[in-house]
Amino acid sequence: ISLVVCEVEESLREKLKKFRFRKETNNAAMLSKYCKNCILDISLDDLRNELPERQPRYPKRLTYIVYSYKYTHGDGRVSYPLCFIFSSPMGCKPEQQMMYAGSKNRLVQIAELTKIFETRNADDLTEEWLKNQLAFFR
Repeated sequence: ISLVVCEVEESLREKLKKFRFRKETNNAAMLSKYCKNCILDISLDDLRNELPERQPRYPKRLTYIVYSYKYTHGDGRVSYPLCFIFSSPMGCKPEQQMMYAGSKNRLVQIAELTKIFETRNADDLTEEWLKNQLAFFR
């Protein structure tokens, strides 16, 4: 059973669909904390610098990261995996983490995301970390 803390609005579902099928080949993130579910061209380094430390992004405001990453495989093939990255900083209250996890699960389900990664420390969010996470899906 999954705890559903929030519902995903139809407008967000449409934006997620457009983001999934976008034609651009650059790295980009879809974040709700900057504006109402906008898409930003952003590197992992810049993205890492935007993550709050020691505070959950829900219930004050649900912030999620859907990241489109240009991934070059060892054999030279290029793919553009759509990754869901969430940060669950250490030191958060357990009830806040549960609420955030329930919201996250609903969004992952609605957006049909399969590459779901968690970090407990924003400093871990590097290109090397993401490549290591994606290596599992070869």
